[in-house]
Amino acid sequence: MTPAARAATATADTGRTAGPAHGAGKPLTLPAWPVVSILALYPLWWALGLGVLIFAVMAVPMLFLLLRRRLAGRPLRLPPGFLWWALFLIAVVVSLGALGVDPPGTIAEHATARLPGAAYKLVMYAALTVLLLYAGNLTEAELPKRRLVKYLGWLFVVTVAGGLLGMVAGHFQFTSPVEMLLPAAVRNKGFVQSLVHPYAAQIMDLVGGDRPRPAAPWGYTNTWGNNFCLLAGWLVVAAGQSRKRSVRFWAIVCLLVSIVPAVVSLNRGLWIGLGLLIVYVAARYVLAGKMWITGVLAVAIALLGLALTVTPLGDVVGARLDNGKSNGVRSFLVDRALDGIGGSPIVGYGGTRNTAGGRQSIAVGETSSCERCGNFTVGGNGQLWQLLYSHGIVGTAGYLGFFTYVLWRFRRDRSAIGVAASAALVTSFSAMLWYNSLVTPLAFMVLAVALLWRNSMEGDPT
Repeated sequence: MTPAARAATATADTGRTAGPAHGAGKPLTLPAWPVVSILALYPLWWALGLGVLIFAVMAVPMLFLLLRRRLAGRPLRLPPGFLWWALFLIAVVVSLGALGVDPPGTIAEHATARLPGAAYKLVMYAALTVLLLYAGNLTEAELPKRRLVKYLGWLFVVTVAGGLLGMVAGHFQFTSPVEMLLPAAVRNKGFVQSLVHPYAAQIMDLVGGDRPRPAAPWGYTNTWGNNFCLLAGWLVVAAGQSRKRSVRFWAIVCLLVSIVPAVVSLNRGLWIGLGLLIVYVAARYVLAGKMWITGVLAVAIALLGLALTVTPLGDVVGARLDNGKSNGVRSFLVDRALDGIGGSPIVGYGGTRNTAGGRQSIAVGETSSCERCGNFTVGGNGQLWQLLYSHGIVGTAGYLGFFTYVLWRFRRDRSAIGVAASAALVTSFSAMLWYNSLVTPLAFMVLAVALLWRNSMEGDPT
């Protein structure tokens, strides 16, 4: 058999294009373990103090494996609309040149002092880009979509468990191994603490008296609420794909139990997101002619109404709606962000800024015992405001353009995976008004994109 015939036979057997001579013997497949280890073991990473840092850590082997496979002759696929995302990444890099600018009403600071925070965001955006490409280039043989959905459903269970932990042991926290390795001057910084110091809840006074608001294992209460919305649909899909009645039973139990920490979190953004999620999914199924969803929706609303009526949860909701203590701060920061955009509308300022004082006076500010007293973060109250302020119109257009294009491109995907993924992205658009997406919420958004993308190429497994 001639060399050409042997190459043709190899191509027919594998379904792939034969690589160049120097790639002979090198594996053309991608292992699933980098993605699986992030998702399946996330509680472990949180306990070790790695938390969101695991995405940057695992991006290294993922990038190496992608490059190795590319050199072995297998093409690297890019998701639809990736040019929009590339535009966003370029804007993030270019905007770093404005780190030394001090917009009116903000604390003056040298660019080098702002560089660590901006560099952290850039590294995380790059790491999640690698995650998007890696998860999207995995095949059904390498990591079945059903399995990826199960891991995302598992993380919803973890989110509910973390919420219950925050409710019953709000002051629970411990020093992680990674934290122990850091110098005291570093690990005592508030931002570093949020990365490496595991705690169950944030203690806040929103409805009279300090109360724990669930945060584990996502670091912040707002991130917990954001991830709750992004992951809830995946538990439903995973349970629907399972042939075991016990799995479906416990999934229903988990969903019912999740109502309690969702309410106790006092997270209005979470409540709005869940409402949007339910309405969107119901609308998709009704448009597909599956009218039975209206019955399910009616039962769900009735059960929720009953729970709010006959349990103390209704009083919690009422108290939260009557006490909008954060409204003034959010309005203040939105105004500051919109005012600041005029000074650098194209590329923004490269990062957030701290206000000079608070809403009512500039005669308050940071002290050694209170790093953030009086100094609110412009761009820290929602992904949309952070994009506009930090990366300007160009960066915002790239970010929104990518996810909007993905939603439009895959709008006809009526599979369970397609509806759940698009629902997650739709809720992210409302969440960006009050939540920041980096790191874990954006990670779950790009994984939703990867599932939509792979669904279009491989088909729905159900």
